[in-house]
Amino acid sequence: MLMKNIRHSLLELATVSKNSTAGEAIARAKEGAEYIDKKNYSRIWLAEHHNMEHIASSATAVLIGHIAQATQRIRVGSGGIMLPNHAPLVIAEQFGTLASIYPGRIDLGLGRAPGTDQLTAMALRRNNLNTAFYFKDDVLELQKLFNPENATAKVRAFPGEGTDVPLWILGSSTDSAYLAAELGLPYAFAAHFAPAMLMQASDIYRQNFKPSAQLQEPYFMVCVNIIAADTNEEAQFLSSSLFNLFAGIVTNHRRPLSAPTEKPIYKGIPEIERAVESMVNCTFIGNQESLANQLKEFIIQVNANEIMHTNYIFDNQKRIKAFDIIDNAFQLINTE
Repeated sequence: MLMKNIRHSLLELATVSKNSTAGEAIARAKEGAEYIDKKNYSRIWLAEHHNMEHIASSATAVLIGHIAQATQRIRVGSGGIMLPNHAPLVIAEQFGTLASIYPGRIDLGLGRAPGTDQLTAMALRRNNLNTAFYFKDDVLELQKLFNPENATAKVRAFPGEGTDVPLWILGSSTDSAYLAAELGLPYAFAAHFAPAMLMQASDIYRQNFKPSAQLQEPYFMVCVNIIAADTNEEAQFLSSSLFNLFAGIVTNHRRPLSAPTEKPIYKGIPEIERAVESMVNCTFIGNQESLANQLKEFIIQVNANEIMHTNYIFDNQKRIKAFDIIDNAFQLINTE
């Protein structure tokens, strides 16, 4: 069977590794971006998170500029900007500035979640947690600010107006699927940590999609976890770093990305095992051929146009090697 041209991309959180600093995490993210810029990757997105000691991507627009400066070809964007944390005008100005510096290379993925805990969300939103209820309105306002036809408005975005920054809707629920379909925008689903509603969201998005000025047909990207190595055995071993990281999330004892262990640190604790499994159900582990087979089946099942993946590998050289293996796996998928 001949596959359609399935694109692949990277989600980068600038995760801080054990015994390293935020500066080193950002340098590692930059090195990875420079590497995949020379490969077949379509885009690299940075994720907005706050009050998380081991994630260095809180100032997302700043980091996008840093990565775009270090690369030549690849699209760089947000996966995502949590729009209720910000005034649409500020985001239009930030991403209009980025698009003015790096024309044709900037994406703006938008999410409704706070990207943090409720107390921090209150600090970000100046004690107004109702902003999440106006997400659709804020997306529409952002579109208006980017539109050159906004030239007669009293409030305009400079830079921003007319920069044609593509908007994406991000989500992990059916609400986001309905919104992306209604607005005729590309849709990215966060299956790398919340896969439960993936199939429903995929169906809802495609069945309800309305063409727009930005997009004539639905475009569905799914974010998953991929751990790649030369052998399936090595990939399984390296994957323990990912599982241990998620164990810290579900137990609220967050840890930096750490070296792999012979077995997950929570092995034998059923409630943690179940919680981690439910979060990382869309995780693909293996060598080039195994990944190609797993991902091909998954892409057909969820009707995806593009796969974005995380790379939670502790050793930086093995992480870089994994980019090659994943890239080659997608070449197999697209030529079979």
